[in-house]
Amino acid sequence: MQRRIKNFKNIVTNYKAVFFDAFGVLKNHQGLIPGIIKTFEYLDEKGIKYYILTNDSSRSPEALAKWYQERGVWQVTSDKILSSGMLAMEYFKAKVDNGHSVAYLGTLNSAHYIETAGLNTVAVKDVDLDDLENVDSFAFLDDEGFNWNDDINKTINLLRKKNMTVVVANTDINYPVSQNDISVAVGSLADMVEKIIGKMFIRFGKPDAQMFLLAYERALLDINRLKRNEILMVGDTLFTDIIGGNKFGLDTVLVLSGNTLPDMAMIRISSSGIIPTYICETAVVG
Repeated sequence: MQRRIKNFKNIVTNYKAVFFDAFGVLKNHQGLIPGIIKTFEYLDEKGIKYYILTNDSSRSPEALAKWYQERGVWQVTSDKILSSGMLAMEYFKAKVDNGHSVAYLGTLNSAHYIETAGLNTVAVKDVDLDDLENVDSFAFLDDEGFNWNDDINKTINLLRKKNMTVVVANTDINYPVSQNDISVAVGSLADMVEKIIGKMFIRFGKPDAQMFLLAYERALLDINRLKRNEILMVGDTLFTDIIGGNKFGLDTVLVLSGNTLPDMAMIRISSSGIIPTYICETAVVG
């Protein structure tokens, strides 16, 4: 394992742009990954463009960017954040008529993406199961902001009573809450409800190609004629970041600062068949 681990600083200079996952790469349960500010400073020095490609649909890009800026990473502005919620927003704009409501599971902040599409929102706790005339769609947005027992059961019964489009704006099944522990993410909740009611939901986020295309098109605004093999995808999870980047034609780095523990990395790579281009301890330059 040690023989295969590379230094991120030596790798990143071979690329014109970097796509970073957020949780486990740039930040963790304690805040910023120690030393990550130096990475952004180094990329600026070398003229390498960077973007944050995240399945986090809990807050708007502006709110997500503010979190970094409040911690000294002024380089992360809202235009550099590409979230799965943005894809869900575009879907709602195209598919749901004005005046109708989208019921959602998540925090009040996560409803931003639906409201930006010009639609009404209603938290699942406030849905009247006996009056569903104006509720045409449902969105899984976040794993917080609701009563897990009451509101998940209410979601199941809502989707059983009325046939409607269901969007999952975050496909993550878990996220790390400490160095060794994980918590259930909203993608897992959607998987469970989907299985219970026997219906298929529409999902947005890594590893789907749409997410990488969104980021690629954004990068093209900064770098003319940017080729996919000139982009490096940096992530901590094989089944979202790495396989998604691989399928889109990007070189990939699996970092061991998040979801993939160092002593399990080679086992997971071997068992899954998902092979990153590189393995690094962290995305910190040094």
